Amino acid sequence: MIAPTMPRPQLVAEGSPSHLRLSGPWTLEHSEGISAALSGAPRDIAAVDATGIDRLDSLGVLQLLRFSRRRGFDFDRIAFRDQHRNLVAAIEDVADDRPRRKREYGIAAALARLGYAVSDNAGEVRALIGFFGETLVKLVRTFKEPSRFRPTATVHHMEQVGLDAVPLVALLSYLVGAVIAFLGSNILRDFGATIYVVELVSIAFLREFGVLLTAIILAGRTASAFTAQIGAMKSREEVDAIRTLGLDPIDLLVIPRVLALLVMLPLLTFIAMIFGLLGGLTVGAYGLDIPPPQYLARMHDTMELRHFVVGLVKAPFFALVIALIGCLEGLQVEGSAESVGERTTSSVVQTISLVIVLDAMAAIWFMQMGY
Repeated sequence: MIAPTMPRPQLVAEGSPSHLRLSGPWTLEHSEGISAALSGAPRDIAAVDATGIDRLDSLGVLQLLRFSRRRGFDFDRIAFRDQHRNLVAAIEDVADDRPRRKREYGIAAALARLGYAVSDNAGEVRALIGFFGETLVKLVRTFKEPSRFRPTATVHHMEQVGLDAVPLVALLSYLVGAVIAFLGSNILRDFGATIYVVELVSIAFLREFGVLLTAIILAGRTASAFTAQIGAMKSREEVDAIRTLGLDPIDLLVIPRVLALLVMLPLLTFIAMIFGLLGGLTVGAYGLDIPPPQYLARMHDTMELRHFVVGLVKAPFFALVIALIGCLEGLQVEGSAESVGERTTSSVVQTISLVIVLDAMAAIWFMQMGY
């Protein structure tokens, strides 16, 4: 028994200029036949008769629409059956043949983009200030109502942001302290003042590098984690479920993270200071021929408490900035995985930038105060 032949799209050209007659099914399952039929059509076309088409779907209409644009004749010159006209009209309405808007270049366009960027950044600053006020109010409420405090979540985040970060902070601080001692010795050796490497490493790490290095590490490690965790919950609508249950997401998600970072960042800063000084001691002992007892004695004689206080007093402010930006960006996720990635990147960039800006302002202020 011979299987029946499946109907295929047909295109017949008559006369000159050509009058095309279309027949058969012009649907998705016959897309290859449609492309083959249209590619063999003559160049000079006067009219197209599509009333012979048995079945027509959106692909067939789009193929004919693109064919008319390529050949340069009006789409209205194609005659369709009455039952196909509604489909053709709907697809013709949504087909957008407008050219893409070209990106503008020049001073005016650059100033416009700069203005939009400044406006967006101003909005982020306002949102951060408002979020800080809301968190502060609810933190005070937590002290008034201790039942709202989440000790288990706070301790869990203290372990994540503090204990798990100790090896990384210690290693990087040790290496940076060694690098500072090595680079400083290359300059001081020319003046016969290699022993002053002790003061260089001590003051640099106690005042600036200890707290700044720790804050940058946690900005990349912890702020991104906060944003990804809360953003994933927001995309899965868990934050909305928390509100539906009558609970406050700030109490459950933000305050434990803020408190954990406020406690752990000063401790990690102290660890960074210790290991940075040990890095300088190692270079002094093995690279500069300064015996460890002499190095430690020099450090004991020249080290001042005010340098330690200046470095440590900045840690809570950096912790607050890192925690607030990380949580705020997570709560601003719009629900898609792409939004989670964008907000995570934004939180890291914002925290690192703001930490460096605040550290520079603090350094200038302490210098002006003579402290």
